[in-house]
Amino acid sequence: MASLAITNNPDIRFLGRLLGDVIRAYGGEELFKRIEYIRATSVDRHRGVAGAGAIDSGLDRLSLDDTLDFVRGFMLFSMLANLAEDRQGVATEQDADVPHALKRLKAQGIGEDAVMALLENALIVPVLTAHPTEVRRKSMIDHKNRIAELMALKDLGRDETEDGDKVEEAILRQIALLWQTRVLRREKLGVADEVETALSYLRDVFLPVLPALYARWDRALGERAPSFLRAGSWIGGDRDGNPFVTADSMQLALARSAETVLVYYLESVHALGAELSISTEHTPISAGVLKLAEASHDTAKSREDEPYRRALSGIYARLSATHQALTGKPAPRPAPISGAPYATPGEFREELAEIARGLVAEGPGPLATGGALGRLIRAVETFGFHLATLDMRQNSAVHERVVAELLKAAGVADDYLALDEEARVALLRRELESPRLLTSPYAEYSEETASELAIVKAAAEAHRLYGRQCITHYIVSMAQSVSDLLEVHVLLKEAGLYVPGDKPSAAVMAIPLFETIGDLESAPAIMEAWLGLPEVAAIAGERGHQEVMIGYSDSNKDGGYLTSTWQLSRGSTALKPVFEKADIAMQLFHGRGGAVGRGGGSSFAAILAQPRGTVQGRIRITEQGEVIAAKYGTRESAMTNLEAMASATLIASLEPEKLAPADAERFAAAMDTLSDTAFRAYRGLVYETEGFRTFFRQATPIAEIAGLKIGSRPASRKKSDAIEDLRAIPWVFSWAQARIMLPGWYGVGAALEAFPDKGLLREMAAGWPFFASALANMEMVLAKSDMAVAEYYAALVEDDALRTSIFGRIRDGWQATHDGLLTVTRQTRLLEKHPGLETSIRLRLPYIEPLNLLQIELLKRHRAGEEDARIGEGILLSINAIATALRNSG
Repeated sequence: MASLAITNNPDIRFLGRLLGDVIRAYGGEELFKRIEYIRATSVDRHRGVAGAGAIDSGLDRLSLDDTLDFVRGFMLFSMLANLAEDRQGVATEQDADVPHALKRLKAQGIGEDAVMALLENALIVPVLTAHPTEVRRKSMIDHKNRIAELMALKDLGRDETEDGDKVEEAILRQIALLWQTRVLRREKLGVADEVETALSYLRDVFLPVLPALYARWDRALGERAPSFLRAGSWIGGDRDGNPFVTADSMQLALARSAETVLVYYLESVHALGAELSISTEHTPISAGVLKLAEASHDTAKSREDEPYRRALSGIYARLSATHQALTGKPAPRPAPISGAPYATPGEFREELAEIARGLVAEGPGPLATGGALGRLIRAVETFGFHLATLDMRQNSAVHERVVAELLKAAGVADDYLALDEEARVALLRRELESPRLLTSPYAEYSEETASELAIVKAAAEAHRLYGRQCITHYIVSMAQSVSDLLEVHVLLKEAGLYVPGDKPSAAVMAIPLFETIGDLESAPAIMEAWLGLPEVAAIAGERGHQEVMIGYSDSNKDGGYLTSTWQLSRGSTALKPVFEKADIAMQLFHGRGGAVGRGGGSSFAAILAQPRGTVQGRIRITEQGEVIAAKYGTRESAMTNLEAMASATLIASLEPEKLAPADAERFAAAMDTLSDTAFRAYRGLVYETEGFRTFFRQATPIAEIAGLKIGSRPASRKKSDAIEDLRAIPWVFSWAQARIMLPGWYGVGAALEAFPDKGLLREMAAGWPFFASALANMEMVLAKSDMAVAEYYAALVEDDALRTSIFGRIRDGWQATHDGLLTVTRQTRLLEKHPGLETSIRLRLPYIEPLNLLQIELLKRHRAGEEDARIGEGILLSINAIATALRNSG
């Protein structure tokens, strides 16, 4: 496409020009001219150019085939613009890295000693999930990443690639491949597909990036830091509402993870063997290295004087045997000699460490520090033989039914479900004290119960094979009582993962997920009762901490953006004294999504906005959908985002609270008032307005989104069209497509408008990180929403009165939110104080509006019964394109 005068980003102009060349070459001059007319007209209209033509006239002239090409063209431009912006750092935090965090802390009298003390018990885990909002195929992402690599060569002034291709021609070729690559999946993703997608990020990005980051952090700290940042995953273990996740899929996820990390280690050891050509003729060798060399039984004459190589031959042989033992398959490059498999990753690490000690013993030269060996040792510490810790997750209602069936079959309780909470707790505690199992090989169990038992038994086998770090967490969705957690212990006991006795132990931690507003309010009382059980306190004390997961998505769908955000903060704060009283460290797991309505936005700002005393060096955060590709699609972006997560955790844990107690009390009281008003406004519209469900389903492409092959999980928890049963992801995703984005702002306008002391609100926005972060995220949503476009979607609602009434309330609510935010932040327009983000969003708007208008026309034709397959394909392509342009839409 022609260079865009609307942006000063040279990369966007460069990539846009190449895309235009590709469209002209493969689509023809006429298609290029039509697309260019619509693009230029839309850009002019958004820039306020007098006499700008009507976009509709250009769209009307597109045939169905041209429509599909047009949508692909605009989608690819948005993808390339995203790439260019990420490279320029438009969407990343400035100075959000560990060296800057150390400098910031040092300025406040907090030195490296305090940081190292914190890191001794720290744990930071981005947890990859399969929640489906990534609409692009992996093939598209791979081509995009190759373009990023080529652009990096261009930055260095390189004219040619290593293969001798001209850099610009290689970029053009990748864009041509993007143009000719099928955008949509033909088949619905299965769990195995999701596992492989996650493994591609873990293998290609996390494995090389984390050791490199640790090397950087070690230099900044002046000493070796503990391995506190690790990788986590839900993919293959999250069965909440997903009937396709079974014991078999969990075993597949674990086995493929082990295979992936072992192949990485084998390649690394092989490379080390080629590198460490140290001869006894030139340097003395430590006894430890000589012992490893002799134990290897490598008798090759060519390596007789090279003990490091012989030692690594033995290590490679043992690692090759480990690969065979854990995967059932020979190593890709078999070892020429035999060796016994490693029993644990620790054994492997110790032999590598012996080689490192040998290099140090030779003298203080350059071989004594870091390098490939140091990175490999760090990788083994971080990834073990499991690669990423896999969480199990299931809904509490399933556990209730399964435990009830087990108790009945064992003759313990005929109707467990009829018992009240006190009776349930008493019964479950008695069972957990007994060494007797409830299951019997002679009993017949329902399919649900058999499946759940198979899961915990598969987890126990995984512990035996890969080590206890492969599965350490069991998330209980919709946790509303102590019995919900005890039921998990009962199931774990059946597989030997909970062991009763004077000192009971649990190899897997039961973790409550508090999701709704009511659940968040009840969380402190539930955790106080849970930690008050002597056996639980003993297990948590031995482990050193207890985790609590808080859910952003369902709390938002339940109570709206402001109430959800505030209740999550209040809930975290209220849990702090509960854990202090129990003398157990608290670890929070934040269930965030990509969209602001699901807890999205800057991770750096979000962590800094956490209540003081609730982080303490330990935090886990879900990463899902398009956020995974955006944050971890390339090694460069992964390093930036992992740095931001680590630095924010250090600051949030160690920086003193700057807010005076009196101010904190005033601000919290104000937030209570704002939250109550916003909650009433949100609930009044979404749950208490007759016909709202119909409006939502007709004004958004929620039904059509189900046609996207973007995940293995059903869109609703039940066969129901109730909003309560709809998963939060399609709820937020649908509103984003229609440019209404209601979950990210509705109700806030009413709250800001009704609050009498606007001066206090300005004071909160200027001096309270929590409120500033909440407003900043909402401001981004408001800037991406468009009530003029939304009105076109509202026209899809068949009932005129219903449409007029509900859309009128939505439009008025948006205006009130917009005006209130500008008043509180002292701005004359949205994003006035964030010029980089403003430029980014303004660049996208001219490309999104035509896509919206085309999508609406296609929806009309589809819903009218037209059966041309290109209409359905066009709808799905438009959903894909709009999501790409909006970026954080799910």
